[in-house]
Amino acid sequence: MNEFALIEHFFADPAAHEPTPPWLRLGIGDDAALLVEESGWETVITCDTLVEGRHFLAGTDPEALGWKALAVNLSDLAAMGAVPTGFLLALTLPEADEAWLTAFARGLFACARRHGARLIGGDTTRGPRALTITALGRVPAGEAILRSGVREGDDVWVSGRPGRAALGLAVRFGELSPNLPGAGEWLAALDRPEPRLALGRRLRRLAHAMLDVSDGLLGDLRHLLERSAPPLLTAEIEVARLPLAPLIAGGAPPERARTALLAGGDDYELLFTAAPESRDRIILLGKELDLPLSRIGRIVSTEQPPIVLIEPDGRRTLPEVLGYDHFRP
Repeated sequence: MNEFALIEHFFADPAAHEPTPPWLRLGIGDDAALLVEESGWETVITCDTLVEGRHFLAGTDPEALGWKALAVNLSDLAAMGAVPTGFLLALTLPEADEAWLTAFARGLFACARRHGARLIGGDTTRGPRALTITALGRVPAGEAILRSGVREGDDVWVSGRPGRAALGLAVRFGELSPNLPGAGEWLAALDRPEPRLALGRRLRRLAHAMLDVSDGLLGDLRHLLERSAPPLLTAEIEVARLPLAPLIAGGAPPERARTALLAGGDDYELLFTAAPESRDRIILLGKELDLPLSRIGRIVSTEQPPIVLIEPDGRRTLPEVLGYDHFRP
C-alpha cells in the first residue's frame, strides 16, 4: 500500500457527506486546507506529538492511541476556552500495518465525532512511530483564557480527579496491582483522556488564567505563576482540599496517591484561577456539568517560593517534585 492509498483508505474524512462547516472552504485533497475567516472570532492553534517509547509503549492499543492523540490536543483548546474546528494529522510509521491503521483511525475519528473536530489534512512518512496532530479551534475575540491572567487573591481550582493517569501507568508497569478497585478507571484515564471542552467554554469571562494538566499539577501551576505580571505571586495549596480520597478509595497507597495527584501528569484536567466572588458560580457549574471541581488553594503576593503546601496540621512545606520535564536529567 503506497502513501496515497493509505491516506485514502484509512483517513478519508468520514464526515465528508455532511454539510461543510462555515469555517471550512477546502479540506483534504489539495496541497493545503483553506479556512474562512469570520468576523468576531479568533483562531486557536495547538500542536502535540506522541512518540513511541516516550509517550506510549510499543504494543499499546492503537484505537486508544488514536483517541488520545487527538484528545490531548483538544485539551489545549479547552484550556483556552475554545471550540474545536479542524485538525491536521502527521503520521510517522515503521510500516503500513493495515490492522494497526484501522484501529488507530477508529479511535481517532471516534474522538473527532464526539467533539466536533474535522480532519482537514496532514502528512505520512516512514520512520520510528510518532503521531503529531495540529488542532484548530475558535473563540470569540478577546475571550480566550490565557495563562498570564493570574491575580493576587485568586482561588486555585482543578477539574476532575488528577492523579488517575499516573496510577494507571503504575498499573501498566506492574508497580500497582491490576486487581485494585480503581485500576480499571485509572487505566481508562491514561488511555482515553476526556478533554474538558464544555468546562473550558463555560469558564470564559469567569476564570482569570487556565491551562491543562499534562506535566503534573504543581509543574503546570508553576507555569501559570511564571506567566503572571509583577508582583511575584505564590500559590498556597491546601493538602486537605486536594481530591485525594477517590484515589485512596480505589486502592492507591496514600503517599503514592498524593505524588500521583501533585506531580504525575497526563491528566488533561483544567487548572485555573478565579476570583473568590466566583466560587458559587463555579460550584454550580460543576454540578451542571456533573464534573468535580476542587478549590485547592489561593494566590498570594509574598516573598515565599512559587508554590507552598499547607499540610493538614498547618505546617508549610515545599514540594520535592513539581512534575515531568522531557529534558530533565
